[in-house]
Amino acid sequence: MEKPVCPKCGHGKVVKSGVIGGRQRFKCKKCSYHFTVNKLGKSIDKYYVVKALQLYIEGISYREIERILGVSHVSVMNWVKQYKIKAPENYEYRPTYKVLNHTELVKYMAQKENLTDTGMLITELGDKFMIIKWERFKNR
Repeated sequence: MEKPVCPKCGHGKVVKSGVIGGRQRFKCKKCSYHFTVNKLGKSIDKYYVVKALQLYIEGISYREIERILGVSHVSVMNWVKQYKIKAPENYEYRPTYKVLNHTELVKYMAQKENLTDTGMLITELGDKFMIIKWERFKNR
């Protein structure tokens, strides 16, 4: 671990000064300021962040995204706020989705009735595939 710099004055000469709450405390030799190093949080793979945002843009709810990806819906909400993603404005249709493995996907795509009169998006989801389908193109 490299030695931290003082957050108050930016000086590089710091010494260890005990442990508080399980974290190392330091003291700056120049300004005598005591500080601890920021604790590293649990990080989530960027792949899941991108997938969660894609699903949100497609109109899937936070809780559904949580069930699909196994990532907290609160994390998804925070990413939406962080990246300033706007929710889709058109709620006349609701997307449906299916998670299929490769064999199931091939069988699904072989049936003509699954491919007509709908909008569809297929995305990779780990070792499986997700089909998001809209029926907005059907005549009502």
